[in-house]
Amino acid sequence: MRRCVRVALVAGVLAALAASGVASSATGPELPPPSPQAPASPQAPASPQAPAKPDPAAAGPRQQVGTFEQVDTALGYQPGAARSARFHYPGAEYVKVHLRRLALLPGDYLTVSDPTGAETHRYRAGGRWAMSVTGDTAVLTLHRTGPVPSGAAAQLARLGALVDRVARGTAPAEPPPADRVPESVCGRNDSRDAVCYRSRYPTIYRNTKPVARLLIDGVELCTAFRVGTGNRLLTNHHCLASSAQARRTEVWFNYQCATCGGWGVFRPTKVRGDRVLDTDRVLDFTLFTVDDFGPVEQFGQLELDDRSARAGEELYIPQHPAGLPTRVALNSDQARGGSCAVADPRAHGYGWYTDVSYYCDTQGGSSGSPVLSRNSHRVVALHHLGGCPNSGVRMDLIHDRIADWLQPS
Repeated sequence: MRRCVRVALVAGVLAALAASGVASSATGPELPPPSPQAPASPQAPASPQAPAKPDPAAAGPRQQVGTFEQVDTALGYQPGAARSARFHYPGAEYVKVHLRRLALLPGDYLTVSDPTGAETHRYRAGGRWAMSVTGDTAVLTLHRTGPVPSGAAAQLARLGALVDRVARGTAPAEPPPADRVPESVCGRNDSRDAVCYRSRYPTIYRNTKPVARLLIDGVELCTAFRVGTGNRLLTNHHCLASSAQARRTEVWFNYQCATCGGWGVFRPTKVRGDRVLDTDRVLDFTLFTVDDFGPVEQFGQLELDDRSARAGEELYIPQHPAGLPTRVALNSDQARGGSCAVADPRAHGYGWYTDVSYYCDTQGGSSGSPVLSRNSHRVVALHHLGGCPNSGVRMDLIHDRIADWLQPS
Protein backbone atom coordinates (compact mmCIF):
# COMPACT_ATOMS: atom_id res chain seq x y z
CA MET A 1 0.00 0.00 0.00
CA ARG A 2 2.78 2.41 0.86
CA ARG A 3 4.37 1.83 -2.56
CA CYS A 4 1.03 2.53 -4.32
CA VAL A 5 0.66 5.82 -2.42
CA ARG A 6 4.18 6.84 -3.43
CA VAL A 7 3.57 5.99 -7.09
CA ALA A 8 0.35 7.99 -7.04
CA LEU A 9 2.08 11.02 -5.51
CA VAL A 10 4.92 10.94 -8.04
CA ALA A 11 2.34 10.71 -10.80
CA GLY A 12 0.63 13.71 -9.22
CA VAL A 13 3.89 15.66 -9.39
CA LEU A 14 4.24 14.92 -13.10
CA ALA A 15 0.59 15.77 -13.72
CA ALA A 16 0.98 19.09 -11.90
CA LEU A 17 4.03 19.93 -14.00
CA ALA A 18 2.23 19.05 -17.22
CA ALA A 19 -0.93 20.97 -16.28
CA SER A 20 1.01 24.10 -15.35
CA GLY A 21 3.20 24.01 -18.44
CA VAL A 22 6.39 23.78 -16.37
CA ALA A 23 9.16 22.24 -18.47
CA SER A 24 12.66 21.14 -17.56
CA SER A 25 14.01 24.63 -18.29
CA ALA A 26 13.03 27.85 -16.50
CA THR A 27 9.75 29.37 -17.54
CA GLY A 28 9.81 32.45 -19.74
CA PRO A 29 8.06 35.76 -19.08
CA GLU A 30 4.29 35.74 -18.95
CA LEU A 31 2.71 36.83 -22.21
CA PRO A 32 -0.63 38.65 -22.18
CA PRO A 33 -3.41 37.06 -24.24
CA PRO A 34 -4.20 38.70 -27.58
CA SER A 35 -6.64 41.59 -27.40
CA PRO A 36 -9.87 41.33 -29.42
CA GLN A 37 -10.30 43.96 -32.06
CA ALA A 38 -12.56 46.77 -30.88
CA PRO A 39 -15.65 47.56 -32.96
CA ALA A 40 -15.25 50.33 -35.48
CA SER A 41 -16.20 53.78 -34.19
CA PRO A 42 -18.71 55.95 -36.04
CA GLN A 43 -17.24 58.98 -37.77
CA ALA A 44 -18.24 62.38 -36.42
CA PRO A 45 -19.84 64.67 -39.01
CA ALA A 46 -17.73 67.49 -40.34
CA SER A 47 -18.45 70.88 -38.79
CA PRO A 48 -15.82 73.49 -39.71
CA GLN A 49 -17.52 76.19 -37.65
CA ALA A 50 -17.49 74.12 -34.44
CA PRO A 51 -14.72 74.63 -31.88
CA ALA A 52 -11.94 72.09 -31.68
CA LYS A 53 -12.85 68.89 -29.86
CA PRO A 54 -10.54 66.72 -27.74
CA ASP A 55 -8.60 63.99 -29.52
CA PRO A 56 -9.22 60.56 -27.99
CA ALA A 57 -5.72 59.50 -29.00
CA ALA A 58 -4.33 62.30 -26.83
CA ALA A 59 -6.34 61.39 -23.74
CA GLY A 60 -4.36 61.58 -20.53
CA PRO A 61 -3.40 58.47 -18.56
CA ARG A 62 -5.72 56.86 -16.04
CA GLN A 63 -5.35 58.01 -12.45
CA GLN A 64 -2.38 56.20 -10.88
CA VAL A 65 -2.56 55.26 -7.22
CA GLY A 66 0.23 52.76 -6.67
CA THR A 67 3.70 51.52 -7.58
CA PHE A 68 5.35 48.24 -8.66
CA GLU A 69 8.27 46.51 -7.05
CA GLN A 70 10.30 43.62 -8.48
CA VAL A 71 10.75 40.73 -6.02
CA ASP A 72 11.94 37.13 -6.15
CA THR A 73 10.08 35.13 -3.52
CA ALA A 74 9.49 31.39 -3.81
CA LEU A 75 7.39 28.92 -1.83
CA GLY A 76 8.04 25.24 -2.46
CA TYR A 77 8.11 21.60 -1.46
CA GLN A 78 11.82 20.86 -1.09
CA PRO A 79 13.34 20.45 2.38
CA GLY A 80 14.03 23.88 3.82
CA ALA A 81 11.83 25.68 1.28
CA ALA A 82 9.57 28.43 2.63
CA ARG A 83 5.88 27.59 3.03
CA SER A 84 4.74 31.17 3.62
CA ALA A 85 5.79 34.75 2.85
CA ARG A 86 4.73 38.12 4.16
CA PHE A 87 4.72 41.39 2.18
CA HIS A 88 4.38 44.41 4.45
CA TYR A 89 4.34 48.06 3.30
CA PRO A 90 3.44 50.47 6.13
CA GLY A 91 0.73 52.91 5.09
CA ALA A 92 -0.29 51.02 1.94
CA GLU A 93 -3.99 50.91 1.15
CA TYR A 94 -3.70 47.53 -0.57
CA VAL A 95 -1.06 44.96 -1.55
CA LYS A 96 -1.28 42.89 -4.75
CA VAL A 97 1.15 40.13 -5.72
CA HIS A 98 1.94 38.73 -9.16
CA LEU A 99 2.39 34.95 -9.38
CA ARG A 100 4.78 34.27 -12.21
CA ARG A 101 4.40 30.56 -11.59
CA LEU A 102 2.00 28.46 -9.54
CA ALA A 103 2.24 24.68 -9.89
CA LEU A 104 1.11 22.57 -6.94
CA LEU A 105 0.53 18.94 -6.05
CA PRO A 106 -3.03 17.68 -6.52
CA GLY A 107 -5.30 18.97 -3.77
CA ASP A 108 -2.86 21.62 -2.55
CA TYR A 109 -3.60 25.34 -2.78
CA LEU A 110 -2.15 28.78 -2.14
CA THR A 111 -3.88 31.51 -0.15
CA VAL A 112 -3.27 35.25 -0.33
CA SER A 113 -4.77 36.93 2.72
CA ASP A 114 -4.55 39.74 5.21
CA PRO A 115 -2.86 38.91 8.53
CA THR A 116 -6.19 38.10 10.22
CA GLY A 117 -7.52 35.89 7.43
CA ALA A 118 -10.66 38.02 7.16
CA GLU A 119 -9.91 38.56 3.46
CA THR A 120 -8.60 35.41 1.80
CA HIS A 121 -8.21 34.47 -1.87
CA ARG A 122 -7.40 30.88 -2.91
CA TYR A 123 -5.46 29.69 -5.99
CA ARG A 124 -4.48 26.27 -7.30
CA ALA A 125 -2.61 26.80 -10.58
CA GLY A 126 -1.47 29.25 -13.21
CA GLY A 127 0.54 32.46 -13.32
CA ARG A 128 -1.50 35.63 -12.80
CA TRP A 129 -2.05 38.72 -10.67
CA ALA A 130 -3.67 37.64 -7.43
CA MET A 131 -6.57 39.65 -6.10
CA SER A 132 -5.40 42.55 -3.96
CA VAL A 133 -5.57 42.38 -0.18
CA THR A 134 -6.95 45.46 1.56
CA GLY A 135 -4.49 46.96 4.03
CA ASP A 136 -0.71 47.16 4.21
CA THR A 137 0.14 43.46 4.52
CA ALA A 138 -0.39 40.38 2.31
CA VAL A 139 0.40 36.88 3.60
CA LEU A 140 1.00 34.01 1.15
CA THR A 141 0.67 30.46 2.45
CA LEU A 142 1.15 27.15 0.64
CA HIS A 143 -1.35 24.64 2.06
CA ARG A 144 -0.55 20.93 1.76
CA THR A 145 -3.31 18.34 1.91
CA GLY A 146 -1.09 15.24 1.74
CA PRO A 147 2.49 14.03 2.18
CA VAL A 148 5.24 15.22 -0.13
CA PRO A 149 6.60 12.29 -2.21
CA SER A 150 10.22 11.28 -1.90
CA GLY A 151 12.36 10.26 -4.83
CA ALA A 152 11.12 13.05 -7.12
CA ALA A 153 13.50 15.84 -6.12
CA ALA A 154 14.04 17.15 -9.66
CA GLN A 155 10.31 17.43 -10.29
CA LEU A 156 9.57 18.93 -6.87
CA ALA A 157 12.11 21.68 -7.49
CA ARG A 158 9.90 22.95 -10.28
CA LEU A 159 6.73 22.96 -8.18
CA GLY A 160 5.54 25.72 -5.86
CA ALA A 161 4.81 29.43 -6.19
CA LEU A 162 7.06 32.19 -7.49
CA VAL A 163 6.21 35.86 -6.83
CA ASP A 164 8.07 38.25 -9.13
CA ARG A 165 6.19 41.54 -8.68
CA VAL A 166 4.23 43.35 -5.98
CA ALA A 167 1.93 46.33 -6.49
CA ARG A 168 0.95 48.47 -3.56
CA GLY A 169 -1.35 51.45 -3.37
CA THR A 170 -0.94 54.53 -1.26
CA ALA A 171 -3.87 55.51 0.93
CA PRO A 172 -5.98 58.19 -0.79
CA ALA A 173 -5.36 61.67 0.51
CA GLU A 174 -8.12 63.99 1.63
CA PRO A 175 -9.67 66.06 -1.18
CA PRO A 176 -7.49 69.14 -1.76
CA PRO A 177 -8.45 72.43 -0.10
CA ALA A 178 -10.19 75.11 -2.11
CA ASP A 179 -6.99 77.02 -2.88
CA ARG A 180 -5.27 73.93 -4.35
CA VAL A 181 -7.58 72.15 -6.77
CA PRO A 182 -7.01 70.07 -9.90
CA GLU A 183 -8.72 71.39 -13.01
CA SER A 184 -11.70 69.03 -12.75
CA VAL A 185 -12.68 70.37 -9.33
CA CYS A 186 -14.57 73.49 -10.31
CA GLY A 187 -14.07 76.13 -7.63
CA ARG A 188 -14.50 74.65 -4.15
CA ASN A 189 -14.70 70.86 -3.90
CA ASP A 190 -18.36 70.33 -3.00
CA SER A 191 -18.42 66.52 -3.27
CA ARG A 192 -19.12 64.57 -0.07
CA ASP A 193 -18.95 60.98 1.15
CA ALA A 194 -21.87 58.92 -0.15
CA VAL A 195 -23.01 58.06 3.38
CA CYS A 196 -23.60 61.77 4.09
CA TYR A 197 -26.75 61.53 1.93
CA ARG A 198 -28.16 58.32 3.43
CA SER A 199 -30.84 59.99 5.58
CA ARG A 200 -31.71 63.13 3.65
CA TYR A 201 -31.54 61.69 0.12
CA PRO A 202 -32.06 57.92 0.43
CA THR A 203 -32.59 57.40 -3.32
CA ILE A 204 -29.31 59.13 -4.14
CA TYR A 205 -27.55 57.05 -1.49
CA ARG A 206 -29.10 53.84 -2.83
CA ASN A 207 -27.85 54.73 -6.31
CA THR A 208 -24.26 54.83 -5.06
CA LYS A 209 -24.29 51.09 -4.35
CA PRO A 210 -24.08 49.89 -7.99
CA VAL A 211 -21.00 52.11 -8.51
CA ALA A 212 -17.62 50.36 -8.35
CA ARG A 213 -13.99 51.34 -8.19
CA LEU A 214 -11.72 49.83 -10.87
CA LEU A 215 -8.13 48.90 -10.05
CA ILE A 216 -6.44 48.39 -13.41
CA ASP A 217 -3.12 46.58 -13.78
CA GLY A 218 -2.55 46.92 -10.05
CA VAL A 219 -1.90 50.66 -9.94
CA GLU A 220 -4.42 52.62 -12.07
CA LEU A 221 -7.95 53.74 -11.28
CA CYS A 222 -11.31 54.40 -12.92
CA THR A 223 -14.98 54.03 -11.97
CA ALA A 224 -17.69 51.72 -13.39
CA PHE A 225 -21.30 50.88 -12.59
CA ARG A 226 -23.83 48.09 -13.07
CA VAL A 227 -26.51 48.47 -15.73
CA GLY A 228 -29.48 46.22 -16.43
CA THR A 229 -30.46 43.23 -14.33
CA GLY A 230 -27.70 40.90 -15.54
CA ASN A 231 -23.93 40.79 -15.56
CA ARG A 232 -23.28 44.10 -17.31
CA LEU A 233 -21.10 47.08 -16.32
CA LEU A 234 -20.24 50.37 -18.01
CA THR A 235 -17.02 52.36 -17.91
CA ASN A 236 -14.94 54.43 -20.35
CA HIS A 237 -13.11 53.05 -23.37
CA HIS A 238 -10.00 54.89 -22.18
CA CYS A 239 -10.23 52.85 -18.95
CA LEU A 240 -10.84 49.42 -20.50
CA ALA A 241 -10.69 48.59 -24.19
CA SER A 242 -10.26 44.79 -24.39
CA SER A 243 -11.17 41.57 -22.61
CA ALA A 244 -7.49 40.98 -21.87
CA GLN A 245 -7.36 44.29 -20.01
CA ALA A 246 -10.67 43.61 -18.24
CA ARG A 247 -9.24 40.38 -16.83
CA ARG A 248 -6.36 42.34 -15.34
CA THR A 249 -8.82 44.65 -13.58
CA GLU A 250 -10.33 44.38 -10.12
CA VAL A 251 -13.87 45.68 -9.59
CA TRP A 252 -14.53 46.86 -6.02
CA PHE A 253 -18.13 47.24 -4.84
CA ASN A 254 -19.22 48.83 -1.55
CA TYR A 255 -15.93 50.68 -1.12
CA GLN A 256 -17.57 53.40 0.99
CA CYS A 257 -17.00 55.32 4.20
CA ALA A 258 -19.00 54.03 7.16
CA THR A 259 -19.64 57.51 8.60
CA CYS A 260 -19.91 60.96 7.05
CA GLY A 261 -16.46 62.55 7.07
CA GLY A 262 -14.91 59.54 8.82
CA TRP A 263 -12.03 57.30 7.77
CA GLY A 264 -13.60 53.95 8.63
CA VAL A 265 -14.28 52.13 5.35
CA PHE A 266 -16.42 49.07 4.62
CA ARG A 267 -14.44 46.06 3.40
CA PRO A 268 -15.11 46.04 -0.37
CA THR A 269 -16.49 43.09 -2.31
CA LYS A 270 -13.94 42.38 -5.07
CA VAL A 271 -14.35 40.54 -8.37
CA ARG A 272 -12.41 40.54 -11.61
CA GLY A 273 -13.44 41.95 -14.96
CA ASP A 274 -14.04 39.35 -17.63
CA ARG A 275 -15.35 39.98 -21.16
CA VAL A 276 -15.73 43.20 -23.14
CA LEU A 277 -19.05 43.05 -24.99
CA ASP A 278 -18.90 46.39 -26.83
CA THR A 279 -16.59 49.38 -26.84
CA ASP A 280 -16.26 52.64 -28.76
CA ARG A 281 -13.42 55.14 -28.93
CA VAL A 282 -15.42 58.23 -29.91
CA LEU A 283 -18.32 57.61 -27.53
CA ASP A 284 -15.68 56.52 -24.98
CA PHE A 285 -17.64 53.64 -23.47
CA THR A 286 -17.00 49.99 -22.73
CA LEU A 287 -19.67 47.47 -21.73
CA PHE A 288 -18.15 44.50 -19.92
CA THR A 289 -18.87 41.60 -17.57
CA VAL A 290 -17.26 40.33 -14.36
CA ASP A 291 -16.07 36.79 -13.71
CA ASP A 292 -18.17 36.20 -10.56
CA PHE A 293 -21.50 38.02 -10.73
CA GLY A 294 -23.15 36.39 -7.70
CA PRO A 295 -21.39 38.38 -4.94
CA VAL A 296 -22.07 41.76 -6.60
CA GLU A 297 -25.66 41.22 -7.74
CA GLN A 298 -26.85 42.37 -4.29
CA PHE A 299 -25.69 45.95 -4.96
CA GLY A 300 -28.38 46.56 -7.58
CA GLN A 301 -28.15 48.40 -10.88
CA LEU A 302 -28.76 51.82 -12.41
CA GLU A 303 -31.30 52.58 -15.10
CA LEU A 304 -30.20 54.31 -18.30
CA ASP A 305 -32.11 57.23 -19.84
CA ASP A 306 -32.64 57.07 -23.60
CA ARG A 307 -33.54 60.77 -23.88
CA SER A 308 -31.34 63.84 -24.18
CA ALA A 309 -30.64 65.81 -21.02
CA ARG A 310 -32.08 69.32 -20.79
CA ALA A 311 -30.17 72.55 -20.16
CA GLY A 312 -30.40 73.39 -16.46
CA GLU A 313 -31.46 69.86 -15.45
CA GLU A 314 -30.08 69.07 -11.99
CA LEU A 315 -27.57 66.23 -11.74
CA TYR A 316 -25.49 64.17 -9.33
CA ILE A 317 -22.42 61.98 -9.86
CA PRO A 318 -21.51 59.03 -7.59
CA GLN A 319 -17.82 58.34 -8.20
CA HIS A 320 -14.40 57.29 -6.89
CA PRO A 321 -12.37 60.50 -7.34
CA ALA A 322 -8.64 59.87 -6.83
CA GLY A 323 -9.61 56.35 -5.77
CA LEU A 324 -11.39 57.58 -2.64
CA PRO A 325 -14.33 55.67 -1.15
CA THR A 326 -17.53 56.60 -2.99
CA ARG A 327 -18.29 60.31 -3.03
CA VAL A 328 -21.22 62.18 -4.59
CA ALA A 329 -21.02 65.46 -6.48
CA LEU A 330 -24.45 67.00 -5.87
CA ASN A 331 -23.75 70.69 -5.33
CA SER A 332 -21.49 73.18 -7.13
CA ASP A 333 -20.46 76.68 -6.14
CA GLN A 334 -19.88 77.38 -9.85
CA ALA A 335 -23.43 76.60 -10.97
CA ARG A 336 -26.40 78.91 -10.84
CA GLY A 337 -28.53 77.97 -7.81
CA GLY A 338 -25.67 76.00 -6.24
CA SER A 339 -26.67 72.60 -7.61
CA CYS A 340 -24.91 70.42 -10.19
CA ALA A 341 -26.77 70.98 -13.43
CA VAL A 342 -26.47 70.62 -17.18
CA ALA A 343 -24.54 73.57 -18.60
CA ASP A 344 -24.72 72.45 -22.25
CA PRO A 345 -26.72 69.40 -23.34
CA ARG A 346 -24.90 69.24 -26.70
CA ALA A 347 -21.25 69.87 -25.88
CA HIS A 348 -18.34 68.57 -27.91
CA GLY A 349 -16.50 65.52 -26.57
CA TYR A 350 -14.48 63.18 -28.76
CA GLY A 351 -17.16 63.78 -31.40
CA TRP A 352 -19.36 66.72 -32.32
CA TYR A 353 -22.29 67.27 -29.91
CA THR A 354 -21.66 63.93 -28.16
CA ASP A 355 -21.43 65.27 -24.61
CA VAL A 356 -23.32 66.87 -21.76
CA SER A 357 -21.29 69.48 -19.84
CA TYR A 358 -21.57 70.49 -16.17
CA TYR A 359 -19.63 71.99 -13.26
CA CYS A 360 -20.02 68.98 -10.93
CA ASP A 361 -16.71 68.29 -9.17
CA THR A 362 -14.69 65.28 -10.39
CA GLN A 363 -11.06 64.17 -10.22
CA GLY A 364 -8.73 61.61 -11.73
CA GLY A 365 -10.29 58.19 -11.09
CA SER A 366 -13.81 59.54 -11.74
CA SER A 367 -13.69 58.47 -15.40
CA GLY A 368 -16.51 56.02 -16.06
CA SER A 369 -18.86 57.43 -13.40
CA PRO A 370 -22.61 57.68 -14.01
CA VAL A 371 -24.13 61.16 -14.33
CA LEU A 372 -27.72 60.93 -13.05
CA SER A 373 -30.71 63.24 -13.31
CA ARG A 374 -32.09 64.32 -9.92
CA ASN A 375 -35.58 64.20 -11.45
CA SER A 376 -35.61 60.69 -12.92
CA HIS A 377 -32.63 59.16 -11.05
CA ARG A 378 -31.61 57.65 -14.39
CA VAL A 379 -28.18 57.89 -16.00
CA VAL A 380 -28.09 60.69 -18.60
CA ALA A 381 -24.33 60.71 -19.28
CA LEU A 382 -21.09 58.75 -18.79
CA HIS A 383 -18.45 61.03 -17.23
CA HIS A 384 -15.11 61.12 -19.07
CA LEU A 385 -13.58 64.61 -19.38
CA GLY A 386 -12.45 67.38 -17.01
CA GLY A 387 -11.70 71.01 -17.70
CA CYS A 388 -14.49 72.98 -15.98
CA PRO A 389 -16.96 72.56 -17.43
CA ASN A 390 -16.46 68.81 -17.13
CA SER A 391 -18.41 66.52 -19.40
CA GLY A 392 -19.88 63.08 -19.97
CA VAL A 393 -20.94 61.23 -23.10
CA ARG A 394 -24.68 61.50 -23.79
CA MET A 395 -26.38 58.32 -22.62
CA ASP A 396 -29.01 58.47 -25.37
CA LEU A 397 -26.18 57.86 -27.88
CA ILE A 398 -24.65 55.01 -25.87
CA HIS A 399 -28.05 53.46 -25.14
CA ASP A 400 -28.70 52.99 -28.86
CA ARG A 401 -25.50 50.94 -29.11
CA ILE A 402 -25.92 48.67 -26.09
CA ALA A 403 -29.70 48.24 -25.68
CA ASP A 404 -29.68 44.69 -27.08
CA TRP A 405 -26.98 43.64 -24.60
CA LEU A 406 -29.18 44.76 -21.69
CA GLN A 407 -32.15 42.55 -22.56
CA PRO A 408 -32.80 39.78 -20.01
CA SER A 409 -31.33 36.50 -21.25
